[in-house]
Amino acid sequence: MKTSVADIRKDYKQHSLNESDVAADPFMQFEHWWQEAVKSEIDEVNAMTLATATKSGIPSARIVLLKGYDAQGFVFFTNYNSHKGQELADNPQAALVFFWKELERQIRIEGTVEKISAQESDEYFHSRPEGSRIGAWASPQSSVIPDRNVIEANVAKYTSEFSGQTIPRPEHWGGYRVRPTVIEFWQGRSSRLHDRFKYTKTEQGWKVERLAP
Repeated sequence: MKTSVADIRKDYKQHSLNESDVAADPFMQFEHWWQEAVKSEIDEVNAMTLATATKSGIPSARIVLLKGYDAQGFVFFTNYNSHKGQELADNPQAALVFFWKELERQIRIEGTVEKISAQESDEYFHSRPEGSRIGAWASPQSSVIPDRNVIEANVAKYTSEFSGQTIPRPEHWGGYRVRPTVIEFWQGRSSRLHDRFKYTKTEQGWKVERLAP
C-alpha cells in the first residue's frame, strides 16, 4: 500500500539537552556539537541551509557549505553576483540551519552578513582544487544560459588562459560571514517534546532561554 506523507514519522530518543548541559557561550556550545557531529562521520557535516530575502522580504533558501567559524561568526563562499549575493547586497541579513539527523539535532542561526576581507577570500580560494578555481571564473552563477555548452566553453577558455600560472581569485567571488544575533540549539526528544535553547545577543552578552518544543 502507498504510504501517506502524513504517516511518515520518527520518534527521537538518542539524546537530551538540559540546562546543565548548555554552555554560557553559544560558540562553545556549537564547538561541542560540531566535534560530536564530525566524530559521528556525518556525510557533508558542514552542509547548511542559507536563507536570504529581498529588500521587500521575499525569501529564498539553498544549501551551502560552512567553511569556517569562530567567535565572530560563520563563513561561506559564493559568487557575489549570484542570486543570494544580490539579495545579501540589498538585505544583509540571513539565517542558517544545520540538521544532523544522525544525532537528531538542529542548529538555527540568525544574524547580519558581511563580506570577509579580500585576504581571507584569497587564502581560501587558493586552497581549492584547480577545477573549482576555474569553475569560479567559468560560471555566471544564477544567470540564465541557453545550454551547458556555455559552461564547457568557459571552462576551456579559462583553463587555456590560466595555463601554467596561478589562477587569480575573481573579484566577483569570495566569502561572507554571518554574525549571529540569535542561535538556537534543538535536540530531538520523544513524542515531539524536543529540547530547545535559544541564545540572544544583548549588550551585556548572551542571554540563554529554554523554549517550549
